[in-house]
Amino acid sequence: MIKQEMTLSMELSALSLRIHALSVLRHLNDGPLVGAYRAVLDALTESAPAFADHYGALCQQRFAAGDVHRAFLNAVQFDTNTLTDSLSAPDPTQLSAATHDLNVLNALLALTGAQLKEAAVNAFSRPALRELPDFPASAPLPFPDGAALASYYRAQGYGFFAQSSAFSVGDGGVISPIPNPDSVRLSDLPGYERQKSAILKNTLAFLDGRDANNILLYGDKGTGKSSTVKAVVNEYADRGLKIIEMSPRHITVFRDIFTAALRSPFRFIVFLDDLSFSREDDNFAALKAFIEGGLAGKPDNLVLYATSNRRHLIRETFADRQGDEVSTRDALETVTSLSDRFGLEITFSVPDRDEYLYIVDQLAAENKLDLDREQLHLLAERFAIRRSGRSPRAARQFISQQLAEKYEKT
Repeated sequence: MIKQEMTLSMELSALSLRIHALSVLRHLNDGPLVGAYRAVLDALTESAPAFADHYGALCQQRFAAGDVHRAFLNAVQFDTNTLTDSLSAPDPTQLSAATHDLNVLNALLALTGAQLKEAAVNAFSRPALRELPDFPASAPLPFPDGAALASYYRAQGYGFFAQSSAFSVGDGGVISPIPNPDSVRLSDLPGYERQKSAILKNTLAFLDGRDANNILLYGDKGTGKSSTVKAVVNEYADRGLKIIEMSPRHITVFRDIFTAALRSPFRFIVFLDDLSFSREDDNFAALKAFIEGGLAGKPDNLVLYATSNRRHLIRETFADRQGDEVSTRDALETVTSLSDRFGLEITFSVPDRDEYLYIVDQLAAENKLDLDREQLHLLAERFAIRRSGRSPRAARQFISQQLAEKYEKT
């Protein structure tokens, strides 16, 4: 019994030193969960109150994580390190160091609360420590050594952008993952087949590493421009396609996005929704420089998709057309200078009656709305008139209304 206690204490003492020696995965030491394990192991050489304090903090982090195995796996995948920087030809010494780090993490996952508490009782002769909360061991990581980890990084990707398929740029230019992005798929968007085909063709070329264009989707409101872009990303998220949605007012942070994208194995669509300018300002100039590549050039794994209700993106006034011939021409060239830099322009016009009713029919069938076709069309047309015209958005809203009324009656 005494021998077993000594063996456990020695193993935990060695693990405490090894966790401090993480190298390839050293960033994980700064994470809350791995950091809590390190603190509780260190506390075994301090005092019973210190151990109890850090043990409670570890339990708190485990409760917050929920699935501890998944939390460790995410921490490894979301990391950017010396191994991710040299995946094309990793050094054998580096792979060996990664193996050491993985062994440390798996040893932490194999620990139980009972083992930690027993070691503390032995160290401080305080049996009351056995009354602290308990927790079980967790499953090991799916890669046994550094070579397997390198293969995992190549196949699944790594770094910050592995956290989600969709990101947004908030105030201060901070890029944040969207935990539950819009799940719309192309099958949810009937109609506009020619437009969708053109966007898909360009996106597939981009994913295959071939020449691809920046795209401007312009046209009437409610025609599905934004939904189409999001649906395309959802179709190919399993191929590493990501979307970064940002407001036109954040255009000046493009350089930060470039820097982040350069170190990432994923491919990005930077999405500017409802793009327009009231005048030629700094954002207008920055966007032109982005499309043209600028002096530094934009990453090959990044393209821009933008939507707008106007083709020329900048509001054109009658004043732009006044003056002598030279000044008028200069003003008009300024107005069109940005939109002309998009390699592909796709128009989303208000659907005619037949296309609108086709969209209504498709959505009704998808949602199993059992309504006489003639009656369905009559109600759909009336709804569109009240909504100031036909559009895919009006069709979806109409179907939602019919479904709500149907469930009200049942």
